[in-house]
Amino acid sequence: MLKPRITVITLGVDDLEKSLAFYRDGLGFSTEGIIGSEYEHGAVAFFDLQSGLKLAIWQRKDIAHDANVPLTASSPVEFTLGHNVGSKEEVDQIIDQAKQAGATITTPAHDTFWGGYAGYFQDPDGHLWEVVWNPQWEI
Repeated sequence: MLKPRITVITLGVDDLEKSLAFYRDGLGFSTEGIIGSEYEHGAVAFFDLQSGLKLAIWQRKDIAHDANVPLTASSPVEFTLGHNVGSKEEVDQIIDQAKQAGATITTPAHDTFWGGYAGYFQDPDGHLWEVVWNPQWEI
């Protein structure tokens, strides 16, 4: 039986170095940098998130090769990554940090219809991140 546990979220990217700089230098995510370059289709970078969870960036063409699926056009609305924080001010700070790192702000931080506060940005490959404060969730 599959247990509801995720340990790695892998984002397909087109430029591994550019994405590494965005996440490491721009957002401040901890990483050992690119590893596996000695293997064909193996270059990848891992970032530590919360305990037991990692974010990986791997070139889209290499994921397609590894998974034996055709490389197709991507869409930024296939999924979003949600980053929940403890206050409206923290949402504003993170949206600003992402913008300074080179992110595209698609929706500035704003009060939501459901009583929270949120904004969206896209990383260099178009992946959508939602930064959100939910007054009903304790962070």
